[in-house]
Amino acid sequence: MRKTNQRVAFASVIALCLTMLVGTTAQAAPPTVRIEVGGLSKQIYIHAMLAQQLGYYKKYGLNVVLTDEAAGASAEDDMLAGSVDFVLGFYDHNIDLRIKGKNTVNVATLLQSPGEAELCRSDLKSTITSVADWAKVPGGVNLGVTGLGSSTNFLTLSLGAKAGVPQSAMHSYVAGAGTTFIAAMKNKAIDCGMTTEPTISAVLGQGLGYILTDMRYGALTQTALGGPYPATCVYGREDWIAAHPQVTQRLVDAMMDTTKFIESHSAAEIAAKIPADYYAGTGLDTYVNALNNELVMYNPSGKMLPTGPRSVMTIDGRGKLKSGAWTASDMKNVNLYATYTDKYVIASQRDIAKAARFPNYFSTGAGAL
Repeated sequence: MRKTNQRVAFASVIALCLTMLVGTTAQAAPPTVRIEVGGLSKQIYIHAMLAQQLGYYKKYGLNVVLTDEAAGASAEDDMLAGSVDFVLGFYDHNIDLRIKGKNTVNVATLLQSPGEAELCRSDLKSTITSVADWAKVPGGVNLGVTGLGSSTNFLTLSLGAKAGVPQSAMHSYVAGAGTTFIAAMKNKAIDCGMTTEPTISAVLGQGLGYILTDMRYGALTQTALGGPYPATCVYGREDWIAAHPQVTQRLVDAMMDTTKFIESHSAAEIAAKIPADYYAGTGLDTYVNALNNELVMYNPSGKMLPTGPRSVMTIDGRGKLKSGAWTASDMKNVNLYATYTDKYVIASQRDIAKAARFPNYFSTGAGAL
């Protein structure tokens, strides 16, 4: 009888150990987070790939799958459909979607300026000297944007409305970014277009265009738009975030670690961590110079700028109201406070500090989990 009891006890211990082992293995498997970016090689979205190259997703126990998309509007659609969990895109989409009854939330604000510039073809330099001149071009102007419904589309219409240009004089043309934008310039498919670095430097370096309006960094945004314009952020569906707060926290932690890296390293050191094909069209030196000039566009705190949401809505509203996409009632009734939250960024300061002291802080199931 005693031997039987011993065998039963031994078998129970083995079973318990196996159960614990299986449970530990399951717990150790990192959750997968799918992020779509409207142009991975753009400097305004540098956090996405830089975090991966630096190993920060892995550090915080995440398996992140990055997907590249030509325009933010397409990435937004994929997120709403559930194909991806988060978008690295411009904050203004959260306001537009909230007005349309689709609730998304920005959980980390990574850029405090758009990092965009409106370029025009070199052969038009004597004809178009300001945005107001768009109204003087017979038949109107073809304006390059990354996609219809994209942030570049929003901003382009806003610039025109601010300068008094009729909607009928502005024809949006999907030019994308990088090689497709450059080709549109070369082939004269567009008269002007909005884009970011490193495409800006490539266009200027090839003598294809000139800067009409600069919104890349510093006071340039205020001058061009009339107010602050927080741009790149990490956003996702409100219901998905509410159901996955721990995963969201870890992702924000990785993004804030990346911001700290950007703040504490030179443009050359940052570029050294980026895939070489990201600057193949401009050359490394030009890429580094452009990045160095616009390092001030990154938001060191990760928090929303106090007057940011209202300013973004006002700026976008100039074009949206004229096009009929928004109404005055929409703008009055939208809850801007619901379009973002700083709680994950605030919590990440605690998590990052503890992770620095305790190397196994996340892998042991502590911290955000």
